[in-house]
Amino acid sequence: MTVPITWLYVPGDRPELMTKALSSGADVVIVDLEDAVAPDRKEYARAATAEFLASPQPLPVHVRIADEQDVPFLVGLPALTGLRVPKVTHPSDVHRVAARAADIALFALLESAIAVEHAHAIAAAHPAVRGIALGEADLRADLGVREDSGLDWARSRVVVAARAAGLAAPAQSVYPDVRDLDGLAASCVRGRSLGFLGRAAIHPRQVPVIERSYLPTPREIEEAEEVISAATADAGALALSDGRFVDAAVVAAARRTLTVADRG
Repeated sequence: MTVPITWLYVPGDRPELMTKALSSGADVVIVDLEDAVAPDRKEYARAATAEFLASPQPLPVHVRIADEQDVPFLVGLPALTGLRVPKVTHPSDVHRVAARAADIALFALLESAIAVEHAHAIAAAHPAVRGIALGEADLRADLGVREDSGLDWARSRVVVAARAAGLAAPAQSVYPDVRDLDGLAASCVRGRSLGFLGRAAIHPRQVPVIERSYLPTPREIEEAEEVISAATADAGALALSDGRFVDAAVVAAARRTLTVADRG
């Protein structure tokens, strides 16, 4: 299965951008019915999104709903593969959406201090939850944080909560300055060091930067291949020729590295 590392947001009231996003190089397209759409365009956005989703698409397509009232208009559409649920603060928020969403995969967005406190409970709230992520703009405002490093604890909390619930490592929140590609790359390096896997983008030019930042380097691939070739099913702990210690956890990490590297 392909491991997604790039998600591209497009406004739900811009059907021409939805189509363009399919050829952007992103792994997943996220149609946004929330912040990217003005209040007087919500109805049009919902209709345009439903039309876009009415036919199968070549990429997975998620929708970030504005509220749970959007869900009945989306359920059953052939191209819909996931719902992004904004401003989740408690497991009950997940259950309300899941009750309307049939078997659609849900991704909970944590955008407040109370949401971060409930991160694991939200991640484990329902079998339909396939991922959690931070909404950093709202969280920054809620916490009164000015420096980027002020969010590092919340970021680590979400990474731990996702893994503790058996979910994939979360993707980073969007980088708001679409012209600062060097800053985006540096931010991705920091996010990768905290345990994130991939990132959401708000402009197609950000997609290749995120991909380069999160794909394993040739050296990382080489090291992972060496670990896998040295390990056997019943070997237990062992040491490689250069003295590196290898156990089951190291082998599992090497397999994850190769899975991302070979994601297609």
